[in-house]
Amino acid sequence: MRCYDKILAYLSAIQPVFAALIFLTQWPNTLLTISSKKSSFVSTQPFNVNRPNFIPLNGTPTTAFGLMLVSFLCFAIMDTSAKWLVLAAIPSLQVAFLRYFVHFIWVILIYFPKNGMAITRSRNPRLQFLRAFLLFSATAFNFTALKYLPLTTTTAIFFAAPMLVCLLSVPILKEKVGIKRFVAVAVGFVGVLIIVAPWEEQFDYHIFLAVGALFGASGYFIMSRVIAGVDSNSVAQFYCAGVPSLILLPVVLTMWEWPSTGLDWVLLVLIGSLGMFGHSVLTAAHRFAEASVLAPTVYSQIIYITLFSWLIFDTVPNLSTAIGVVIIIASGVYIWNRERALQKQQTTIPAA
Repeated sequence: MRCYDKILAYLSAIQPVFAALIFLTQWPNTLLTISSKKSSFVSTQPFNVNRPNFIPLNGTPTTAFGLMLVSFLCFAIMDTSAKWLVLAAIPSLQVAFLRYFVHFIWVILIYFPKNGMAITRSRNPRLQFLRAFLLFSATAFNFTALKYLPLTTTTAIFFAAPMLVCLLSVPILKEKVGIKRFVAVAVGFVGVLIIVAPWEEQFDYHIFLAVGALFGASGYFIMSRVIAGVDSNSVAQFYCAGVPSLILLPVVLTMWEWPSTGLDWVLLVLIGSLGMFGHSVLTAAHRFAEASVLAPTVYSQIIYITLFSWLIFDTVPNLSTAIGVVIIIASGVYIWNRERALQKQQTTIPAA
């Protein structure tokens, strides 16, 4: 397949994202008019967080999962674009900076005319800064890893996020995790070891960049649940885009490389735009369900990543990656089913 045909196929694959964007940008106002009811789940947290904007809703798991699927489709396209750019000799940190800076410009254009300086005022700036920093670290590690590793490999390692979220939910969200889920987590990490294959002579130490991205992203997912409803979406977006832009600005000024083609410029704008939309949808999804319940939706990325890797880079997953992915997904699905079963039991047991 010619490169031109692959690019056309790639752009065609992006079209559902923008169709969803047109629909969902009109949807949030409708959601906000729904009356607030007591949620069917309770997350006991060690943080003393006031959450006036949090509106948990009953009976909407399909909505939550649908939002997460759209969100991860955006991230898959963003990662594919980032790999294209770093292979085009643009420094990975510069790509990360433009991903957040374009995101930040969108935040200012959309929210500042209506809300003014209110978008800068958080009820808990410490947690917003921590969430933004975790997201930044995940992006920086991931974009750097993409220069050296196949997209399918970095995504497969990222699939361990539900397991890590499950572990982190114990000390941070005070959720109870039984022995069966701990065993499932251990099995999932066996899948990660099969992908990483540290026993092989050709072991690539750039794998640790992908592992760093895994920890950053898992922390971001946890913090998304912790601060859901603390601030409006405009404030959350301001921090998520502004903090990484501020951190990276002095760094990229020392390594700046101008894009050489029009396509590179288009992709640089695209990753920032998809970043804003994807994280807006992800934040909204966490109003409908717990982090540990939503986490398995990350597996939807393998479909898009595999397709994009073949169309754009002529790469497909190797056997060890495929085996590891199957083990990780099986573990994650078990954790998800177990969590759902326990949640159902809690909601059907009458109060004493």
